[in-house]
Amino acid sequence: MWSVVEWVGILTDLIIYVSICLQEALLLSIVMQKPWSRAEPHRLLSAITCPPSTLFRYFLLPQSSTGTTMEMNEDIIIVGAGIGGLTTCLGLHRLGLRSLVLESSDSLRVTGFALTTWKNAWRALDAVGVGDSIRQQHMQIQGLQVFSTISGQPTSEISFGGKWGIHEIRCVRRKVLLETLERELPRGSIRYSSKVVSIQESGYYKTVHLADGSVLKTKVLIGCDGVNSLVANWLGLDKPVDSGRSAVRGLVEFPDGHGLEPKFRQHFGNGVRHGVIPCGPTTLYWFLTFAPSVHGVDTEEMDQNPAKMKDFVLSKLGKVPQHIENVFEKTALDCMSCSPLKFRLPWKIATGHIYKGNVCVAGDALHPMTPDIGQGGCSAMEDGVVLARCLGEVLLRKPTREDGEGKDEECYKRISEGLEKYAKERRWRSFKLITTAYVVGLIQESDWKVVRFLRDKFLSGFLANLFLRMGDFDCGQLSIS
Repeated sequence: MWSVVEWVGILTDLIIYVSICLQEALLLSIVMQKPWSRAEPHRLLSAITCPPSTLFRYFLLPQSSTGTTMEMNEDIIIVGAGIGGLTTCLGLHRLGLRSLVLESSDSLRVTGFALTTWKNAWRALDAVGVGDSIRQQHMQIQGLQVFSTISGQPTSEISFGGKWGIHEIRCVRRKVLLETLERELPRGSIRYSSKVVSIQESGYYKTVHLADGSVLKTKVLIGCDGVNSLVANWLGLDKPVDSGRSAVRGLVEFPDGHGLEPKFRQHFGNGVRHGVIPCGPTTLYWFLTFAPSVHGVDTEEMDQNPAKMKDFVLSKLGKVPQHIENVFEKTALDCMSCSPLKFRLPWKIATGHIYKGNVCVAGDALHPMTPDIGQGGCSAMEDGVVLARCLGEVLLRKPTREDGEGKDEECYKRISEGLEKYAKERRWRSFKLITTAYVVGLIQESDWKVVRFLRDKFLSGFLANLFLRMGDFDCGQLSIS
């Protein structure tokens, strides 16, 4: 007779053998499938690294006529692998909760080049355990300088320390941020080339349909799918509106060093706002915001013609030192982009559905805003930490009911309770950020003589301090009491 230990060894070997066979079959099915797309390397990697449970589901669940799996179950699905989606996923992972991120692109999207991270963002990054890794790759900014594009003279300057307390501000490359978050996640946490096309009710679950025919059922659905969010639309939130303004953004490398001080430099006047901020000793990020109707430009045409975009930017700089003009001049054409600035009307946040039952939104899907106070990405990180904590508080409690239908009902009520708490925490914070950003943008870009006089003579310092006040927010830790 075989001992218990021998039986365990035989069963383990059998499971490994079956898993290898299934893995080989899955790889073969992918390799033989035509035509190939850019997404195939990601599918191959997923097939190589996926756990045995996923392999069994892939082959044993009912298949459609095209060979795709009819339905798979996931506890938590996050739509969108942007800053908000990955921060939420990592926060849940730190609490021991698995989630699956569905990303419509075939790789991480790094449009936007870089973002300014204020004190609130670093608190969120520290909460999910990646703050130090990102700090090591980016320069700390010491202060903010504001200049007039008309006179070329400084109108205000503040230090990110001293009177206003210690404020940690860095300009972080978006690619570095997203890749760092992704690296901390378990393999298989992100499913690329997975565009969500519809959402349906299914009892206490939500059924998510993908463009490739796949169907997934989930207990929790989180929309982090950006400004044009499908999940926000399902919740009934009104679509974001056009602010009437656009932004050109760029990133430039100076291999021998740019030589600029570690300060955030902004220029206002002539109906534009532009700025330069170091990411590190050799990399600079810059932006220029403007109203296309005022300046008589077609942004769609300009986005298709980078040379024309660059000429427009150079023509709107106003009186700036030569070394600042060189920053824009030396930017490669493929390191620039132009996009319209949209925002959600703040009263729609106050009165709309941030969540319903087991569905909610976060990041730009919740609070798209203009970039005038630099809080779009920072607030998405706040969302991620708060949302992970609120879900952890309800999902990590031991259930009181064990029967199927009763257990599902209890779980649904707990999830709804957690999302309601999340909505209460984020609703007015989102309202305040959107409103402040919009008003600040109007004042900064206004070319009316009265507003320009008040801005340059009296409001410049006040507006500069708003950056610090909006960034001095603590989203809290992930720990659950």
